[in-house]
Amino acid sequence: MSKLKIDWHTAPSREHRNDIVLKTYKRFLSSLGLREETIKLYCGRLNKYLDFAQSIEPSTAKADEYREYLIDQSLSESHINNTCFAIKKYYEMKSIKWSFTKLKPFDGVPYFFDEDDVLKIFSVCTNIKHLAMLQTLFYGTLRSSELCRLEDKDVDLEKKILRLRKTKSGKDDIAFISEDCAETLKIYLNIRPQIIIGGKIPLFYTDNGNCWEKGDVYRMFLYYKEKAKINKPGAVHVFSRHTPATLLVRNGCDIRIIKEILRHNDVRTTLKYAHLADHTKRERYDEYLRL
Repeated sequence: MSKLKIDWHTAPSREHRNDIVLKTYKRFLSSLGLREETIKLYCGRLNKYLDFAQSIEPSTAKADEYREYLIDQSLSESHINNTCFAIKKYYEMKSIKWSFTKLKPFDGVPYFFDEDDVLKIFSVCTNIKHLAMLQTLFYGTLRSSELCRLEDKDVDLEKKILRLRKTKSGKDDIAFISEDCAETLKIYLNIRPQIIIGGKIPLFYTDNGNCWEKGDVYRMFLYYKEKAKINKPGAVHVFSRHTPATLLVRNGCDIRIIKEILRHNDVRTTLKYAHLADHTKRERYDEYLRL
């Protein structure tokens, strides 16, 4: 009988490779005596980390990057800490040391960029597409996911507004942009050819003709932040949400207006920025309450 000509060297999918690692990881956690609920939680968090890393053997540097990414998503301190504990156990299983700083609960804004930081980031960006994206993020106070979903039909440069679909609150909404942002978008749109992806015309697409994803936006922002030599902590969410809110408060904007600009469902979410207005309150007090 002649030898069959079959190539058996088919590589397993990433999902299959993840499953193999997760089974070993689950047995390791069980050997430590962890509760079943904790094991299930840790396995779920590790699976997401491996998807992010696109590897079953990510370096500890990738773990640091993922932690920063989670912070950028404005997740709760407990969610980030639990994820990091899960990742730490994964490295323990492989006899690799990795440590992280446990986040403490904090109701205020942990950090933000000032006006000079934002201008530096804009000034070092010589790619018109990236500049349009950064300005749209900042002036539109957008989340990364909202930027990625924008289509050409969502932009009204005359009225300087963006129509947002399926926001975090689950409803459509409106975001404002500045005159500078509108001008940058006009230049960008005059250069950029329209392409259809999945039956839609995305406002921004990658050089490979794909839709942008949150991870792509995250890495793009970090590149320009580093290029601007800004050493403060924080990534996209700090840049496009915390920073505009902080600057609005500092410039005397009413907290109720800020709630609408940031598209918060509950004003209590916006109130975490209120303590930053003390200096502005003093200026207004001295200006108006006098005999």
